Amino acid sequence: MDALKQALTEDLGGTPSVSVFGLFQVPESVVVTWIIMAALVLASVLLTRRLRRVPGKAQTVLEMGVSFLNDFCKENLGEHWRPFAPWIGTVALYITAANLSGLFGLAPPTRDLTITAALALMSMALIYGGQFRCRGLKGGLKKFAEPSPVLLPINLMEVAIRPLSLCMRLFGNVLASFVIMEMIKVMAPAIVPIPFSLYFDVFDGLIQTLVFVFLTTLFLGEAIQDE
Repeated sequence: MDALKQALTEDLGGTPSVSVFGLFQVPESVVVTWIIMAALVLASVLLTRRLRRVPGKAQTVLEMGVSFLNDFCKENLGEHWRPFAPWIGTVALYITAANLSGLFGLAPPTRDLTITAALALMSMALIYGGQFRCRGLKGGLKKFAEPSPVLLPINLMEVAIRPLSLCMRLFGNVLASFVIMEMIKVMAPAIVPIPFSLYFDVFDGLIQTLVFVFLTTLFLGEAIQDE
């Protein structure tokens, strides 16, 4: 138990920093985010540089993924879906990579509250920015009084509650999965962690991506679509 307590204390004792060229300290979660961003950019360049009219296997898979994303956005966002689809796809890829980064020996950035808070705030900027863009200033303000002006205080509270909900849900689940896996590794460091890793690192990570993206899209659809 002492070994378990010490391991968890070291892992959860704050966000460690990484020295960049010996000049300044950067949180580890930010460094891992940079790595994920570089990997995603490199992958996108390599996978799209030789697109053909008659697609091969890799291009077919990519086109299927893009078609699925577009159909998902059309269904949930209506006629205004197109400007928002790239952001939704990008954040889905980032959260998936962040949640699965533990499989490669990296600390998942999404177990850092500042990272999940930033994702939630960007989602809210997208949602309420889209609300005013699609409805105009008057229509955007009027949305806060729907379906009845009596609900105005509650609708205004949602401006703060929604990002908090998105942030804490993602952070809490990823952190809980990380803690459970660390406990299993300390108590049974050999073969036992492998099947648990498939659930907590892979399945749960993908589920959290789905939940975050689905809720963001649902809130966005409510903001920009007419009743």
